[in-house]
Amino acid sequence: MQTTSLDPSSRRALVVLPLVLSLLTMLGPLNIDTPLPAFVAMGREFGVSVTEMQLVVSVYMFGFGLMSIFHGPLSDALGRRPVILGGLAVYVVASIGAALSSSLTGVLVFRALQGLVAGAATIVARTVIRDVFTGIRAQQLMSLMAIVFSLAPAVAPIIGGALVGWGTWHWIFWFMAAFALVMVAATLLTLPETHPVEKRTPLKVAAILGSIGTVLSHGGFHRLAWACAMLFAGQFLYIGGASIFVVDLLGKGEHDFWILFVPMIVALSAGSLVSARAAGRLAAKATVNLGFVIAAAGTALGALLTALPFGDHPAAALVTPCAVALACGIAVPSLQIAVMDLFPERRGAATSGAMFCQQLFLAVMTVVMAPVLAHSTFAFSVSSLVCTVVGVALWVWHLRAGAGQDGARTAQNA
Repeated sequence: MQTTSLDPSSRRALVVLPLVLSLLTMLGPLNIDTPLPAFVAMGREFGVSVTEMQLVVSVYMFGFGLMSIFHGPLSDALGRRPVILGGLAVYVVASIGAALSSSLTGVLVFRALQGLVAGAATIVARTVIRDVFTGIRAQQLMSLMAIVFSLAPAVAPIIGGALVGWGTWHWIFWFMAAFALVMVAATLLTLPETHPVEKRTPLKVAAILGSIGTVLSHGGFHRLAWACAMLFAGQFLYIGGASIFVVDLLGKGEHDFWILFVPMIVALSAGSLVSARAAGRLAAKATVNLGFVIAAAGTALGALLTALPFGDHPAAALVTPCAVALACGIAVPSLQIAVMDLFPERRGAATSGAMFCQQLFLAVMTVVMAPVLAHSTFAFSVSSLVCTVVGVALWVWHLRAGAGQDGARTAQNA
């Protein structure tokens, strides 16, 4: 397919394109959070515990992480539109399969398939923004995309709860199939091809693996990607463990997930607005610094509050997830752009590599940490604090490594 010329200052580029891309990136969080209110009903029907139902999240995350390394390089070789459309088509089939399943095993198989293809939309959509825009405009639109994207975790449990209330848990997967079909139509009608033929990499196994290897062997990539992953992990503990946090620890019902998600998403949206407003006023490094300072202070305060006798009260328990969500909104857009800018000719591979590291880590974390988190809100807060501290350490390491490289170049030039 030939590349469609797109004026970066046009209404289509500034309004329609970010909206469609934001909706495409929503596919991931919708997958994670919409089924959460159905866990009790599904567990009852399948004869398993709510903790075992966490596999519905984990198996999706494993599938997403394993395949995420390939979506970007494939879009570098084939173009952005074919990869997005192909992934959406298979996603529709997987959602229908999950809706028709009569056992937990069947659901898990199709959830894994959903995970394998969902990244085609979620990952490549971010790459399109960097294809079209640079500098301040890229950061602003990435931040505004994050605001739309952040609505998904807030509305997904509400949608899931309503669907379970009106019908059965099967309706949730029919909803996912319908949403993906709408996005197929939106992509066909509005999304141009933004990766020109002359910039594409060869569609060969060796070339794709070489592109992935180039990204994964870069030290700066790992420092940035893992700093971003650890910051997001501090928030995802609450997303992936929402059923434990809301139902088991706060003692709420299957329709009360809004207690966690609404404040958290308000904080994430506020952070994204700060990031958008900071573009052109603050250096990207200063924006990321601000995000990590908020995350460190917020998680430390949250750990302290949840250690007190009233630690299971929502007012205390929500300090940590809201602080980390605010920090993610501020820092993550700049971190994502920084990762892509390390590899201007391999933006898809860079985005895939970062998502690969993040999603596999999150998938392992949801399985390993579930028994630990089930003990208390304090366990949630301390785990989030640990993730934040590691993220801060990686970011500081990256800053010092960059300063050292700049100093070496200055000395060489002298």
